[in-house]
Amino acid sequence: MAGKSKVQVRKVAAITPIEYSGLQEAYDHFNKELFDGELPDVFITYQRKARSLGYFSADRFNGRLDKTGRHELALNPDGFIGESDKEICSTLVHEQHHVWQHAAGTAPKRCYHDRQWAAAMKANGLQPTSTGMVGGRETGQHMDHYVIPGGRFEQAYDKLAASKWRLNLESAHRPGTQKGPSSKTKFTCPQCGEQNVWGKPDSRVDCHDCKIRMRPAA
Repeated sequence: MAGKSKVQVRKVAAITPIEYSGLQEAYDHFNKELFDGELPDVFITYQRKARSLGYFSADRFNGRLDKTGRHELALNPDGFIGESDKEICSTLVHEQHHVWQHAAGTAPKRCYHDRQWAAAMKANGLQPTSTGMVGGRETGQHMDHYVIPGGRFEQAYDKLAASKWRLNLESAHRPGTQKGPSSKTKFTCPQCGEQNVWGKPDSRVDCHDCKIRMRPAA
């Protein structure tokens, strides 16, 4: 229309493909570095599941046309808050070991985290532990882990980080939700076991010497 100025609209890249392509890039990178490219394609999702940082579910989706089954690998963005990309990637790789066991190992019948899964985790530089600390049980239904310094995972992550890869999103605090109790909790380094600090239960603290996240003491 004559005489009317045109408004310049800046085109902003859509966040959905940016975020999910970052997850796919990380999955493909660790598949190549730690699993010799043997892992099948999975559908990666964000799911807020209480008391879970992530999970693997076999054949969770079907194709609408060809009916092909697809596995789901889910990560909980609530667990990203205060965590480094390295810690988030360690959760991704934790779940990738479930993908590996389903595709190339023996899928567990009862215990979600069995000895075969635990052995593969340790070989790839992640130490399974029921407590998040040194000395915890290595198998069980609900398991945490910590990064083994200098292990295969840490080396693989360093390659990924050097490529300027990063995630962009984490859960935001929702108005009306509780921020958590104010009582103090003791945190201990799971690697050296010598460094201790006290803080709120949702604190995020690292061991200066070992460069890893400190865990609540058992």
